[in-house]
Amino acid sequence: MAEPLLRVEKLVRRFGGIIATDHVSLDVAQGELHAIIGPNGAGKTTLIAQLTGHLTPNSGSIWLGGRDISGLPAYRRSALGLARSFQITSLLTDFTAADNVALAAQAHDGHSFRFFADARKERGLREAAHAALERVGLTHRADVLVSRLSHGEQRELELAVALATRPKLLLLDEPMAGLGATESGRMVRLLQELRREVSIVLVEHDMEAVFALADRISVMVYGRVIASGLPSEIRRNEEVKRAYLGEQHVVVRHG
Repeated sequence: MAEPLLRVEKLVRRFGGIIATDHVSLDVAQGELHAIIGPNGAGKTTLIAQLTGHLTPNSGSIWLGGRDISGLPAYRRSALGLARSFQITSLLTDFTAADNVALAAQAHDGHSFRFFADARKERGLREAAHAALERVGLTHRADVLVSRLSHGEQRELELAVALATRPKLLLLDEPMAGLGATESGRMVRLLQELRREVSIVLVEHDMEAVFALADRISVMVYGRVIASGLPSEIRRNEEVKRAYLGEQHVVVRHG
């Protein structure tokens, strides 16, 4: 059996007396879109923060491509191929869309931010920025200030920023948050295209999007993974229905 791209083993993170992640174990195969779902406070974002190195677990281990990255800082994990988008957009609103992506490409290549004024004109970075913008359908908005982009366009730009770092694994934390029906549909179509090129861990509350996209789903409740499996298995799981899906009252389209 092939080594998973990502392997998480018995990850524990405590905040005082609260256990945010309680011996979480899961794996993500190469080329897989693995969704993590669960109610608010389940520990999903805390898990993502530990994967990226922004939070240190109390115990447990994280492996990427067969390498133990548990003790590595965030920038080293990024260099190895991890990229993250956030629940709330973290873009430079006074810069253009292309500038934001060029800055991400520059930072990933290890250049100093002091030279960003020159980076705006640097051919390689501009080409990388426009290539990433093209992948998310924002080429026509390259020279628009982020503050003038719609919320949906900002979410798409965040994906372009992540893609500019040439990731092996994308960690997406609620990319549908705050999107209307049209924008959500566009995001689903975009992720369906991107999953052909990069493995994805998707944290998301939009169950219709999750079941349309996921190869496998892990369900977290109170810091624990209570089930992990194919979408069809999760849909039928009685414990999952009681703990989470039964509260959603969503109609999931098949096919």
